[in-house]
Amino acid sequence: MSQVGLCGSDLSFVYKGYLGDCVMEPPVGVGHECSGVVTKCGPAVKNFKPGDRVTIEPGGPCRTCDLCILGKYNVCDQASFHSSVALYPGCLARYYVQDADLCFKLPDNVSDEVGAIIEPLAVAVHACRRASVELGSSVLICGAGPIGLLCLLTAKAMGATNILVTDIKENRLKTAKNIGAHHTLLVDDSDPKILAKKIKDVMGCMPPITLECSGTQSAITTGIYATRSSGVIMLVGVGSPQVTLPLVHAGMREIDIRGVYRYIHCYPAAIAMIANGLIDVKPLITHRFKFEEFQKAFDMFHTGEDGAIKCMISCD
Repeated sequence: MSQVGLCGSDLSFVYKGYLGDCVMEPPVGVGHECSGVVTKCGPAVKNFKPGDRVTIEPGGPCRTCDLCILGKYNVCDQASFHSSVALYPGCLARYYVQDADLCFKLPDNVSDEVGAIIEPLAVAVHACRRASVELGSSVLICGAGPIGLLCLLTAKAMGATNILVTDIKENRLKTAKNIGAHHTLLVDDSDPKILAKKIKDVMGCMPPITLECSGTQSAITTGIYATRSSGVIMLVGVGSPQVTLPLVHAGMREIDIRGVYRYIHCYPAAIAMIANGLIDVKPLITHRFKFEEFQKAFDMFHTGEDGAIKCMISCD
């Protein structure tokens, strides 16, 4: 292993013991945003050799169920990342064993650090694809954490021309503005309907696409009220297993509420977007730690101390 980036789901497993409906049952390893160098290959592996730098798609679908055959391997019921031992053994380690078809070579102009961000970027690619982001799209992004910022970069690269990012922290909105958000809005505990009106006033329209990246009930509710009738709200962030939402309002306005779980064949696109200069994720890397400093890294990311956005741990 070379580099591992910390994710909000890592924090949830470590500090809460669960993520959504997925309950941690030790032993469970952590770390799934990663890059590494091939040390050894099995006898059937033909497309890699020792020394190749790769990024890793974590988990492992069964490849034989109806969902896998249909190409929906991300929601395979038998997949290792879908069970209660979701990230076992975890990529935060010196060595990691993975199937060759879930490893992807990194181009020479993509560093190991950037290679570790391919995984969360793939989530953003999947979300934007499911939302049908295209040239000229207006997009509301709720939450300027790592996933929200990656959704911002991806939506812009896919042609969105009117993007508003909301958050409760001014420093995160400053980052969003610096990397290309057309508008930002600092939100509080105001009534979701009032916030929705502010969003419309700032954007000049009710966006047909909302990418909800915070996982909070208030943000999802605001997104439903803010999204244009017949639009779509994507549930990208993962929060409480149960939330109360204005579903009748969404139904009467024909707003589609769609889930996002990891990604489907998104790694090649994510790698290509970075390698060809369409996306620059380097500004999101705010802190770096040695392997032995993993506890310090978790604590800093957990508290958001010193403006931490993406904390990277070097394993080599």
